[in-house]
Amino acid sequence: MLRIWLAALALPLPMLAQNFVDMRPTPQQVAWQDLEIGVLIHFGPNSFMDREWGDGAADPQVFNPTQLDASQWVAAAKSAGARYLVLVAKHHDGFCLWPTAQTAYSVKASPWRNGHGDLVREVADAARREGLRFGVYLSPWDRHEPRYANNAQYDDYYRKELTELVTRYGEIAEFWLDGAGSEGHIYDFDSYVKTLRTYQPNALIFADVGFLQYGDIRWVGNESGFAPEENWNVVDRLGYLRWRPAEADTPLRTDHWFWHPNDEKSLKPLAELLDTYHKTVGRGAQLMLGLAPDKRGLLPESDVARLKEFGAEIRRIYGADGGGDGDGPEESWSSSAPLEIAAAEPMTFDRAVAMERLSGGQRVLRYAIEAWDGARWRPLGTGSTIGHKKIDIFPRTTARRVRLRIVDASAAPLIRRFRVYGGGGGGR
Repeated sequence: MLRIWLAALALPLPMLAQNFVDMRPTPQQVAWQDLEIGVLIHFGPNSFMDREWGDGAADPQVFNPTQLDASQWVAAAKSAGARYLVLVAKHHDGFCLWPTAQTAYSVKASPWRNGHGDLVREVADAARREGLRFGVYLSPWDRHEPRYANNAQYDDYYRKELTELVTRYGEIAEFWLDGAGSEGHIYDFDSYVKTLRTYQPNALIFADVGFLQYGDIRWVGNESGFAPEENWNVVDRLGYLRWRPAEADTPLRTDHWFWHPNDEKSLKPLAELLDTYHKTVGRGAQLMLGLAPDKRGLLPESDVARLKEFGAEIRRIYGADGGGDGDGPEESWSSSAPLEIAAAEPMTFDRAVAMERLSGGQRVLRYAIEAWDGARWRPLGTGSTIGHKKIDIFPRTTARRVRLRIVDASAAPLIRRFRVYGGGGGGR
């Protein structure tokens, strides 16, 4: 009877009803969302062949950067405000940027570093020297490896590649699973995730919601660099709820993840990058900019300059911390009453930044930003979600008092920060 009772007691637990309001992020997800800006680096045989999509037939001899400097990549990313970096260790062509024991189709078959190079090592070390978190992208689709045609054989091959990456290069902050080209192929994701968790229990898994049900980060759904205005961190996949914040990946050069010659016109202008920032980070999502070193193994000088310009402009507008990323004082405010900023002298501002304390979940359903004009509270903007961060931009306003009013919430709101900015730097 005791054994039967215990079994009956255990059965209902996995079937407990889930509720959006009750979903919480892990500490790792909270820390990741504070990073806000990352970069995704594509470099490989495609970079030498004017291609975006390699077919797996490229001769490894084409891979021969003569001036490769991972520190230059990292410094440029950091100047843009990036706090993490994900390297495409293997793209869809199957060419590996580390000396894997699983295939000869890697840097060890190239003339670079006389066949003794390890680009994953160089980038990981450079990132950590500059204080950036490091992650890897390992394409499931492999257009070179013959074992791809046999599911079980390829699963074993992929697990071994993954094991090398997660045991040789220190802590991995993010693991990228790209679903491109995988239509019709069945992967043993359970074994992949088990391998990852065995060696990197704190790594967060990025994947499209439709590609992997139990990832930690979700694809925003486009490569144009924008999240929806209403952006919820909890997603529902066939009745299964999970905290999965959005990551918006978009290349620095329009439609190009890899470097191409004679392509300066594709470099996005500063105004477009600022708009992208406001439609990603400013809507509670993560911004991941795609960077593409050229065949020298260096980021083009124009890209380096644009990244520096972008980072400087974000800091000019929002201050050194980009409007709030966990550094500096926080309100720690939980109340149904409005949160007000009051100044002795009139303030002139044209945008507001609000943040929720996500350790308690995402609670705000509707909010309003209002300024006191001496007689009444005048509306400046309204919205639904706040999440990690919400930036509202409105006509330039001068007032001594401005407030954030929560119109509706699923529970007592937990506001982490509320600031206003004048678009020219500094905040109140």
